[in-house]
Amino acid sequence: MELVNIEKLLEKYLNAETTIAEEKELKNYFLNGDVAPHLEEYSALFEYFSISKNEQYTKPIQLNSQKRNWKWLSVAASIVLLISVYTGYDNIQHRKAEKVYEQTMAHLQLLSKNLNKGNEAIAQLQHFEDTTNKIFKQPKQK
Repeated sequence: MELVNIEKLLEKYLNAETTIAEEKELKNYFLNGDVAPHLEEYSALFEYFSISKNEQYTKPIQLNSQKRNWKWLSVAASIVLLISVYTGYDNIQHRKAEKVYEQTMAHLQLLSKNLNKGNEAIAQLQHFEDTTNKIFKQPKQK
């Protein structure tokens, strides 16, 4: 009767369905020494578990902790920030200068256009004066 019970518990154990009390019962059975011949292969498994339970790792564990020097990282970040601010400022000044140049060119073109209109008007007046002088033939004053 006990052998049938052990076989059922062993099947539950292999399916991972046993409780801790049932596992203790299996452990006691297989470590007892009176194991059925067809279950002998499982006794090595339970012996290994009982032996390995008492093993301890005795060597000291060396952890290689790498301290990073964060001061250099902050210095490098500051330098990068300063360079980016300088180039950004320079870029902004360049854009402002281009905008002012474009505005100046637009104003100068407007002024040139108006001066050309004035020159055309003066040229017409000169032509008118030459024509009137021919018509009236005014003597030249000495």
